[in-house]
Amino acid sequence: MSADIVIQEVCPRDGLQIEPIVVPTDVKVALIDRLSVLGFRRIEAGSFVSQKAVPALADGDAVFRSIVRREGVVFVALIPNLRGAERALQADADEVNFVMSASETHNRVNMGMDHQGSLSALAEVTAAIGRRAVLNATLATAFGCPFEGEQHEGKVLRLIETYLRLGAQSITLADTTGMANPKLVRQRVKSVLGLVPRAQLTLHFHNTRGLGLINVMAGFEAGALRFDASLGGLGGCPFAPGASGNVCTEDLVNLCREIGLNTGLDLEGLIALSRTLPSMIGHPVPGQVARAGRACDLHSVPLGITLTD
Repeated sequence: MSADIVIQEVCPRDGLQIEPIVVPTDVKVALIDRLSVLGFRRIEAGSFVSQKAVPALADGDAVFRSIVRREGVVFVALIPNLRGAERALQADADEVNFVMSASETHNRVNMGMDHQGSLSALAEVTAAIGRRAVLNATLATAFGCPFEGEQHEGKVLRLIETYLRLGAQSITLADTTGMANPKLVRQRVKSVLGLVPRAQLTLHFHNTRGLGLINVMAGFEAGALRFDASLGGLGGCPFAPGASGNVCTEDLVNLCREIGLNTGLDLEGLIALSRTLPSMIGHPVPGQVARAGRACDLHSVPLGITLTD
C-alpha cells in the first residue's frame, strides 16, 4: 500500500550537525543502517560542507562508503557548492541537496556568500552532476529569517523559479528557525505548488516554537506530500540563533497513525531506535512519544487499587 504522506529522515545529517560531541563514524553508520530497514524511501545520510564549519559531519565520505545500500532507499547528501557536489558524487550519493537561504543575510552567515554567489555555485553543481545524481535545491529561511524577519512570497517564488531554471529537479522549503505558522504554511504551499509538482516538493519544519506538527498538517492539507523529520527531534542550524530541533520523526508517524494516514514506517521500530539516542549523544532528546509511549500502550493498575464497576 502506497503511503499517504512521505516522511524523509534527516537525523544523520541535520540531527547530528549541531551536537557538541562528534558521534563516531561507525555509530553514524549503524544508525543509518537501522533507519534504512524501517520503511524510509529517503535518508539524508550526511553532508559535504566545510569540515571546519561543521566538524560533526566531517566524515561524510567514510559514512557513505560504509552504509548498507538498500534497494528502494535514496541516500541524500547536503552540499553547498561544486566542491561539495564532487565529493558527494565520489561517495556515490544518490541525490545531492543544494542549500541557499531566501534571506540574503542568513545566506551570508550560513554560506559565506550573497545570493548571486550561491546561484553561480548552483549552476556549477548542475553542470557537474549531469545524470549522475538527482539534484534537490533547498530554500532555507523560506518562512522567515531570524535576522531579517518575514520573507515575502514574491521573493520566495522568484528564487524557486531560478532554482528550476538552473536545473533543480525538486525543491525543499525549509523553516530554518521555526518561524512558520499554519496560515502562512497553507498560503505558501498553495503558491509554490503552482511552480513545483506535488511529488517534487518537500517541507522542512523545525519545532522551535512548538508548531512543528501543526505546520506539517497545514502543509499536507494544502497539498504537500513530502516532509523532512528527524529521529528524536534532534537538529538545528549551527548558524541561526534559536534554531532548535526538527519535527520529531516518531512523533509525526504517531500523529499520522492516530488520524489514519499511512506513512509506511515502522513506528515501534522508530520508538525503540529513538530511545537509544540519549546514550549516543549524551543528553535527553526532545521527542515525546518515545518517552510517553503510544496512546494505546496501557499501564498496569497500581498495587492496592481496587477496581469496581
